[in-house]
Amino acid sequence: MIDKAKSYLVVLTELGLVLVGVGIVLQVLFGETVPFVGGDTVGNLIGFIGDIGSGGYIGLIALGALFWLFGRRAL
Repeated sequence: MIDKAKSYLVVLTELGLVLVGVGIVLQVLFGETVPFVGGDTVGNLIGFIGDIGSGGYIGLIALGALFWLFGRRAL
C-alpha cells in the first residue's frame, strides 16, 4: 500500500516537473504572457530561487533537500 502511494507521488512529481518545463518553454517562445499557462512561470521560478538564496542556512538546507529528493531516483 505504501509502495503504491509512493509510486503515485513519483508520477505526480514527474508530471509537475514536466509542466514547469513546458511552461518555461512556452513563456520563452511566446513572451511574458501566455494565456493558457495561467501565470508567470519564469518569474515565479526566479522568485523561488531568490527566496531560497536569501534564506541563508535554511535556504541552503532546503536546496540540499531538493537535490537529494530529485537526485536519488534512477532515470
